[in-house]
Amino acid sequence: MVQQNILLLEDDVQLSDTVKQFLEYSGYTIYPAYDASSAKDLLYEKNIDLMLLDIKVPHQNGFDFLQEVRDSGNFTPAIFITSLNSVDDVTKGFDIGCDDYIRKPFALKELLVRIEAISKRNFGSHDNQLDLGNGYSFDIKGLFLSHEDKKVPLKTKEAKLLALFLKNPNELLTYETIFEILWEYNETASQGSLRAYINTLRNTLGKNKIETIKHIGYRYVK
Repeated sequence: MVQQNILLLEDDVQLSDTVKQFLEYSGYTIYPAYDASSAKDLLYEKNIDLMLLDIKVPHQNGFDFLQEVRDSGNFTPAIFITSLNSVDDVTKGFDIGCDDYIRKPFALKELLVRIEAISKRNFGSHDNQLDLGNGYSFDIKGLFLSHEDKKVPLKTKEAKLLALFLKNPNELLTYETIFEILWEYNETASQGSLRAYINTLRNTLGKNKIETIKHIGYRYVK
């Protein structure tokens, strides 16, 4: 099982410490944040696999935090853990893009069960694992790269680009095709950013794995 990193946004220090200790004992790495600003920094700096989000937190409420994360193109799984328990609150949470919603107070074992259910769904089974050689494998459904059972940090677009290559091995992918798939309609595609993503994948998997077709695009060599 690949080690998973969890962002815990909870401003109740005692509850945060309790959840952190319990989940670390269960094998997870926990990055606690006590306000939305710190959570954003951690999400940018760390390779986060799952977010646990309280809603009533300083600087920005959890709903707006997740909305901003989703709008940026980040679809890291998220579970709200909150005292807000109305049907409207639950509906809003799922409309924004959460994967689960737990009302406080909750049992730690229930939280663990829900985390494991999302992890299985997003990290998938061995059937979703593509062997890339040299100890590397890629989960085509969960969009994560691992090396000898340790997760390899990739940006969202780098992971999507690798998935695109693996779905079209030995085929020429034009710049236009890649831009259309990797960039949203309201984003400006960047040749410079694409080259940086390509360099990251080459440095990780081997420079000969991705061919440059001059002025046209790239080809992943299987």
